[in-house]
Amino acid sequence: MNPPKKHTRTLTVAASAVAVTALALAPMTAATAAPAQCDIGTAISVKKIATCVAAPGVYEHMQAFQKIADENGGNRAAGLPGYERSVDYVVDTLTKAGWKVTIDEFPYLFNYDPVLTQLTPAETERASGSFVGSAYGDVTGTIIPVDLVLDLPRDPVTSGCETEDFDGLDFSGPADIALVQRGTCEFGVKAFNAETAGAEAVIIMNQGNTPARSDVFTNVTLIGEVTEPRGIPVVSTSFDSGVALAEAGSTARVQIAEPESRPQKNVIAELPGRNANNIVMAGAHLDSVREGPGINDNGSGSATLLEVAQTFSKLKPQNTIRLAWWGAEEDGLVGSSEYVLGLSQAERDRIGLYLNFDMTGSPNYIYTVYDADQSGFVAPEGVPIPEGSVQIENLFEGYFSTLRVPYDDAEFSGRSDYQAFIEAGIPSGGLFTGAEEPKTEEQAAIWGGTAGEQLDPCYHEACDSIENVSIEALGVNAGAIAVAIGVFSYSTESVNGVRGGYVPSSLRLPTIAGPEGTTNTDGGGGLAPHHDELVAG
Repeated sequence: MNPPKKHTRTLTVAASAVAVTALALAPMTAATAAPAQCDIGTAISVKKIATCVAAPGVYEHMQAFQKIADENGGNRAAGLPGYERSVDYVVDTLTKAGWKVTIDEFPYLFNYDPVLTQLTPAETERASGSFVGSAYGDVTGTIIPVDLVLDLPRDPVTSGCETEDFDGLDFSGPADIALVQRGTCEFGVKAFNAETAGAEAVIIMNQGNTPARSDVFTNVTLIGEVTEPRGIPVVSTSFDSGVALAEAGSTARVQIAEPESRPQKNVIAELPGRNANNIVMAGAHLDSVREGPGINDNGSGSATLLEVAQTFSKLKPQNTIRLAWWGAEEDGLVGSSEYVLGLSQAERDRIGLYLNFDMTGSPNYIYTVYDADQSGFVAPEGVPIPEGSVQIENLFEGYFSTLRVPYDDAEFSGRSDYQAFIEAGIPSGGLFTGAEEPKTEEQAAIWGGTAGEQLDPCYHEACDSIENVSIEALGVNAGAIAVAIGVFSYSTESVNGVRGGYVPSSLRLPTIAGPEGTTNTDGGGGLAPHHDELVAG
């Protein structure tokens, strides 16, 4: 492997970091528009954009998102008050900046978190996770352990994989709860066998053989011999909780309430251009997971687009600019998918390109660009890469090269809100600073930070707060995002062949330096890979 390249960073980034440090010590105030000298009209340049769309303004919006979460149960998740307040904040900020704002409402079923309460020997609330395909219900009964392996090495574990595992166990009571352990076979097989044996509910504890297979797991699909939803409630829990539930004489309550219709909102903002039929679109998801405030995932992308909107409010673009803040991304890219699905083919054809920004300030960051040319990653089977996406990648790489900032590839995977756009044939690209992947030694040598730690140590956790961001990464990516939108607002000819205005020399970028070739970020966005992977035991 080649030794890491030597790099320098611009003073602009360092200055932004100092400014935000001072800002962080100041009292929280409502977000204000960018200074008058940063109202970008006709005098637009890479230098001016990078200076004006900078970390201090982005950070101010992120502070607002943190305050909203603090006042609304600690999160900004879809279907809950924190998301609605986030929508209000975005709409208010955009309206004051003079953008045309519309609300795109879409259907959404709010799924209540499952409840698992151990009643005896002592009453204790146990953390639990949900399964896609579980029935709803409320069962209070006796815990019956099924072929558990509680002593190390706890591998292999075949608990519940065979009907014989239930032989000799008495499931004849009116409310019996099977306790099975993760391992070997699919979750659906375990649940099916338990139901067939007569259980009225199932708890699947984690395997406990490694740290990664010890905590609660959630949003998992029950697949197996029978693909229809189970007729009984099924929940997950951690290994340690499973051990406690396996004690003799244990009883528990398993409750999964029926979902409730709670329509959600995407926020769409538009700055009209001379060409209304060639739209430069960029988006970021606004919702967090329920576990925390979601300030990096994805307050970072959402806040950056707000700062871009404020700074570009006086711009008179050739192409129409459309910005989007998506809802319910964390529930499976729901808002963006519903939006694209709701467009006619003629409306889809008006969108010249789509840019996606999901997690742009990870604290143990690396800089990556969605790998449309597949120089670092071959796209997963079935993921389309629309023609023109490579040119979007090249523009971002040109910006990083301008700053002499090293960058790398992120898999073009469709794992975030660009999925619906690429499936509709719309050229797409984006930036990503990493999620649950550990930073390698080589990456630490290039970008700094801590090798062996996750690129975002608080990914999908309660600690994804205002403290969980890199000011430097925010500043660099904010400039890249604004420059890309600015350049394409003049012309998208390189992407979709539509001739636009003359791109001023002040916006032209140099030949790209090339990716580092170290990347292990195979997500290309913020939707956790375990949403797909946790289907088997």
